[in-house]
Amino acid sequence: MSLKKNALPIAVVLILVLGTGVYSYINTEPPEEEEIVLKAFHAGSLTGPLEEVEARFEADYPNVDVQLEPAGSVQCVQKVTEIGELADVVASADYSLIPNIMMPNYADWYIVFAKNEMTLAYSETSRYADEINEENWYEILQRPDVKWGFSNPNLDPCGYRTPMVIQLAEAEYGDDSLFESLVSDYCGITVSEVDGVYIIDSSMEDLAPDTDKISIRDKSVELISLVESGGLDYAFEYSSVAKQHGMMYLDLPASIDLSELAYADTYSTVKVEKISGTSTGKPIVYGVTVPSNAFHPEYGALFIQYMIDDTGDSVFTELGQPPINPAMVDNLDAAPESLIPFISEQD
Repeated sequence: MSLKKNALPIAVVLILVLGTGVYSYINTEPPEEEEIVLKAFHAGSLTGPLEEVEARFEADYPNVDVQLEPAGSVQCVQKVTEIGELADVVASADYSLIPNIMMPNYADWYIVFAKNEMTLAYSETSRYADEINEENWYEILQRPDVKWGFSNPNLDPCGYRTPMVIQLAEAEYGDDSLFESLVSDYCGITVSEVDGVYIIDSSMEDLAPDTDKISIRDKSVELISLVESGGLDYAFEYSSVAKQHGMMYLDLPASIDLSELAYADTYSTVKVEKISGTSTGKPIVYGVTVPSNAFHPEYGALFIQYMIDDTGDSVFTELGQPPINPAMVDNLDAAPESLIPFISEQD
């Protein structure tokens, strides 16, 4: 008798439970993908190609908001190592900043992936634009009515590469007064020679430029608008930056433009002392890593994959930054597994 009395309530409960479960299953939407903010600190000269990479990446991963933060490469690295900011990707116009400053505490590996060269950018309205060439550019920069610029050596690799180029030009053109007449006479940067190596000192907080003659900005790309507006006649830039902005530019001799491995020994005869340390002249090679304290390291590695795969290589080629193919890693064992098919280990 008790079984019959309890049977109905039990059946009703089962129906309600099962019915609720079925209703819930049918009407529950699948959970949305987690929204990710991916931060990339990068050299200003990488802005063009990385914007292309960003667009492609976000199209494939709509849940990821890529936030590109351009700055001088030294600043990019120091934001991680000194200020304590978090980034998922750090890309530098001088690969050596990663092993020299970030490793071992903030990075375990790095990849070299692209090259560049120094050039002198100008516009159609620049003074003596119709005269300047590979043989006389340094003479034109010395003319009293010409104003030119470069970026801060303490913040930006293009900035410390500019005095390297000018010092190397002394030997190329047989004029040992070039550095003084172009640089030291108009700011606090000096040069001295020790056993055949030229030591350029820019390790002061205030470079004290004579702004009637030269302009020194935090990033080299900041000089582009000054040239375009007529505020400057000439600016030292990477050739890729000049191309991407539709600037006129002068191809400098390979012996001074920091582009060729064949001239590595020549480039190494100049060094620049900066607030953060000393940089030795060498061919321009870009480096990238995922910081060891990255918030989203897997997405950081995936973004780098988009930089160095075949499509990424095409973007860099089109925008004037020859890719290194395959990209080279310093430590294959430490690199993310997802990047292994796209990289080779350095010799």
